[in-house]
Amino acid sequence: MGGAVSAGEDNDDLIDNLKEAQYIRTERVEQAFRAIDRGDYYLEGYRDNAYKDLAWKHGNIHLSAPCIYSEVMEALKLQPGLSFLNLGSGTGYLSTMVGLILGPFGINHGIELHSDVVEYAKEKLESFIKNSDSFDKFEFCEPAFVVGNCLQIASDSHQYDRIYCGAGVQKDHENYMKILLKVGGILVMPIEDQLTQIMRTGQNTWESKNILAVSFAPLVQPSKNDNGKPDSVGLPPCAVRNLQDLARIYIRRTLRNFINDEMQAKGIPQRAPPKRKRKRVKQRINTYVFVGNQLIPQPLDSEEDEKMEEDNKEEEDKDHSEAMKPEEPPQNLLREKIMKLPLPESLKAYLTYFREK
Repeated sequence: MGGAVSAGEDNDDLIDNLKEAQYIRTERVEQAFRAIDRGDYYLEGYRDNAYKDLAWKHGNIHLSAPCIYSEVMEALKLQPGLSFLNLGSGTGYLSTMVGLILGPFGINHGIELHSDVVEYAKEKLESFIKNSDSFDKFEFCEPAFVVGNCLQIASDSHQYDRIYCGAGVQKDHENYMKILLKVGGILVMPIEDQLTQIMRTGQNTWESKNILAVSFAPLVQPSKNDNGKPDSVGLPPCAVRNLQDLARIYIRRTLRNFINDEMQAKGIPQRAPPKRKRKRVKQRINTYVFVGNQLIPQPLDSEEDEKMEEDNKEEEDKDHSEAMKPEEPPQNLLREKIMKLPLPESLKAYLTYFREK
């Protein structure tokens, strides 16, 4: 599934294409997509395919096409502080983007059938927190993943504001999914080859809307134990943050606000990601000539085509010269502020989430 938009050269280029095709329609979703590089969730040797609008699978590891994730993120209508459950959380790519919108007081849970994929997701999450330049630009709701079949969730589990299922749901499991949702919540799942948005409007009332025609592998049916019944799976607890963690959140928020006020006072704009210049496409003018008794089209270059070729060559030369310049590391103003605080080094390390850059 995918192929709805042109391939990008990098993550920003891919997002530009998704915006242009109206798959990404809101600034909040755009910021989340730009902050998480899709290529970081690919295995080494496969990253060349990361910025194509195509699904990718290797063993148990799977990523849906970017156009699907875009529609899902828009349909969920995410807000800070909501609770989210990802059924079939896979690599954690979607859950990590969701966490950037939910913020520190949201709940972000995922359940995944394969234990090796859960380990892969945890590695990618740790790498994002420790190494990504985007981490310090957002307040983050860290995902918590568990291994299990999403059709075996314990009956006494809590309900969620937002739910996404990343596998095809059979009609007889539709009500099971709906029960996991709070009143006023939104469930997005593929059912009968349609990506569907379901809103719970009351205790026993629902509104459904088809979003996109899709093709997903179906949910795996649960296996039974020796008693002939499937084992239930417990979801992560909805833990209350401790005082130390709350202090870190508010210190970082205060410093980030201070930095923004400083930049505004100095008239320094918030730097947006650079837009990649698109090459102008050269179009041919056809003329027709008779060869024998047949009319044969012959391409004819116009003066405008020749000028366009020259312009494209100049842009390529300019891009190449800029690429040869040594790239300056991005400035992390939040980290700089933290490291200047009159605090013990161990506390500074805690405030930076033990990041080294």
